[in-house]
Amino acid sequence: MHPKDAVSRQDGQIAAGYLASARFLILDRNYRCADGEIHIATAGRPDLVACEAKARSDACNRNPAGAVTSRKLRWPRRLAAHWAATGGVFFGQLRAGTAGVIGSPSGDFTIEHLRGVG
Repeated sequence: MHPKDAVSRQDGQIAAGYLASARFLILDRNYRCADGEIHIATAGRPDLVACEAKARSDACNRNPAGAVTSRKLRWPRRLAAHWAATGGVFFGQLRAGTAGVIGSPSGDFTIEHLRGVG
């Protein structure tokens, strides 16, 4: 596994843990289809939420959620609809969000969660 992929997987795990503690039900991780990838598929009553996970270190001094481009925001609802149809599940609404993991040199981190971004 490439070191960057290992870090990305760890940051995705941190984001998923945060979402679970915020009472989101984690339905799937890293769902891929021909149109793209949902990092984290969650149920946030009564909606299906496709969540993009991004990470940055304090040294970068950048907002990780700000790194989610407009191109990345075009697809979450479409991908969420594909995920739901493939699994035969239905939700009231399809939404998108981002979970930004901001790490520090000490190993601590903070989460920035933005709802309804796409």
